[in-house]
Amino acid sequence: MNEQAFCIFSDTVCEGRTPAWHDKKGLPVVYLTLEAAQREIADDVMEHLCQFLAGERDFEDAMAIEDYILPVDVLPDGSILDGDGNCFGKKD
Repeated sequence: MNEQAFCIFSDTVCEGRTPAWHDKKGLPVVYLTLEAAQREIADDVMEHLCQFLAGERDFEDAMAIEDYILPVDVLPDGSILDGDGNCFGKKD
């Protein structure tokens, strides 16, 4: 039986939709709730804004939010399926 969760994705030129983060085992990072995933993105945005204020990042780059959240099914091996049936497993 698959578990329901949420994953943060980014779109890349070469690979298209791909999980934004992977854990130490190389599996996509998933969040049990939508709010947990939203908080992760908010934390990342706040870090980028702090880097802008410290002069380490351009304003446009700090304000750009390219990540988005989708519901996923987590398979027993830790890989995930998105709503379009795309499977994302262990990343080398």
